[in-house]
Amino acid sequence: MSNSIKGKIVLITGASSGIGLACAKRFAKAGCKLILLARRKGRIESLADELNSKFRTKTLNVVADVRKRKVIADVFLGLPAEWKDISILINNAGLSRGLDKIQDGKYRDWDEMIDTNLKGVLNVTKSVLPLLMKQSMAHIINIGSTAGHEVYQGGNVYCASKFALKALTKGMRIDLLGSNIKVTSIDPGLVETEFSLVRFRGNKQKASNVYKGLKALNGNDVAEAVYFAASRNSNTVIAEIVLMPRSQASSVHVKRY
Repeated sequence: MSNSIKGKIVLITGASSGIGLACAKRFAKAGCKLILLARRKGRIESLADELNSKFRTKTLNVVADVRKRKVIADVFLGLPAEWKDISILINNAGLSRGLDKIQDGKYRDWDEMIDTNLKGVLNVTKSVLPLLMKQSMAHIINIGSTAGHEVYQGGNVYCASKFALKALTKGMRIDLLGSNIKVTSIDPGLVETEFSLVRFRGNKQKASNVYKGLKALNGNDVAEAVYFAASRNSNTVIAEIVLMPRSQASSVHVKRY
């Protein structure tokens, strides 16, 4: 059974592109109020204008990097009163850098992935939990990956960060048992967004080759799964959704035409 989430405040990290942007549009369509958090000011301002024009959505734009613990803490301590009633947190901000084998890995890439994909989730969740706990019902939705279920060549540290996020999500669900907060992991496979462009630091040819010969998922496909999990009745927890395009059977088994 579904549950209306109209009017609820939804916080989305990494809202400026890809899955985060698609989630913003899906929850705006459902009548939610949105806190859009991302590093790129111009992108989220443009998105906010689009959502207001199309859905009359109320938004609060937050320009911040989830890796910056004190900045994130200050943001949520200083939220305007009308934006403190956050009901849904979508921890979407994440990235991958490179496909180097472990012996060729770069420290800066490792740090960026771990600091964003794991510590970033911790930073935001820790800061928002006191607000979530004040709601009659709240929900934390972490965007994981099939890379958190199986490792592929060159994926080493990225996969490790997503395995860690999977463990963290389960840990949250256990620690918050008996509270008013649900915890969900949405774990997509190949999704054609800016993900590969970021991984290869702007190399468009390498990025396009990732999706060559197959129809990948898009951000909207994942946003629908996120919305489905968020809109179940109060007694139903969708613990985990793993979704892949039809051309993919696992992180390493892909059919190209």
